[in-house]
Amino acid sequence: MNLELRHLKVVCAIAETGSVTKAASQLGLAQPALTAQLQRIERTLGGPLFERDRRGARPTALGELVLARARVLLPAMKGLQDEAARLAGATGEGRMSRYRFGAIGGPILGGMVHRLSMAEPEAQITTYASYYVDELANMVIAGKLDYCQVGVCGDAIPSADYGLVWQTVAVDAVCVLMPEDHPNAKGTDVDLAELATEQWVAGTGDGCFGDCFAAACARAGFTPRRVLESDIRGCVDMVEAGSALGLCQPTFRAPAGLAHRPLRGAPLRWRYVIGWHPDSPAALSAHKLIDMAQDAYMEVAARNPAYLDWRADYPHLGVYDGLVHSGRGPA
Repeated sequence: MNLELRHLKVVCAIAETGSVTKAASQLGLAQPALTAQLQRIERTLGGPLFERDRRGARPTALGELVLARARVLLPAMKGLQDEAARLAGATGEGRMSRYRFGAIGGPILGGMVHRLSMAEPEAQITTYASYYVDELANMVIAGKLDYCQVGVCGDAIPSADYGLVWQTVAVDAVCVLMPEDHPNAKGTDVDLAELATEQWVAGTGDGCFGDCFAAACARAGFTPRRVLESDIRGCVDMVEAGSALGLCQPTFRAPAGLAHRPLRGAPLRWRYVIGWHPDSPAALSAHKLIDMAQDAYMEVAARNPAYLDWRADYPHLGVYDGLVHSGRGPA
């Protein structure tokens, strides 16, 4: 029998769990089948890899040698597979033959996909939705996505620990979603301090209802009342019922009977960011995708002329015309 990577995974699983039975469960195998496989591996290598007794399985000297090699080879092979997955989307001319987008949501993805479909009708385009930056960034690292479009609060950029390149597309003021007949819906913007007695509802995932919102409320002189959590439809339902106010982007299409107004002074901001792996073919097409994303944002923002008029007093908002970022820090 020739030793294969799957055999090294078996040896590592037994060592990590300290038990053939636990390793079998982790690997989704029957315990007798794993025991038989271990015996074949040991015959191939010329000796026992584990001392097994009632206390579990402990590596022998030979087992320690095999484990040391396996712990180098398995991550190296995983890295090779990830690199191959990233490169699989490239054509011989250095262009992308497929585009895999992951997105938290917002006004950018739909318009960007439409523009890309028109420009490259032969390219395969797929999308994946998630509410969490961690999940999308890790999928890019693993070669399962080419780009991730995420949102972050204020001046933050996703962590450099991901190893991705990040580019800001645009920055928006965060708005309050409320019934049209709410007293604070009459003006062009809303003073957060005037909402100190309100209850709030937030969507799941990464957003402004954590430290950023609490800090903005503290600066406005109050601590927010209960913050509920729901999906987007549930948030809208609660706002429609008058049970709570929500936060949203100015590009959000409010249902009939609801309105959104920007917070006066823009104490909360939402930054649209796109990330990609610097060593992947996606890096070659990134600037093209950023241009499409910014065009898509401007098209959607134009549907809210009142917000554009209000934003004229805040030159730091809107499409971002700056450099690519490789980590955390103001943009």
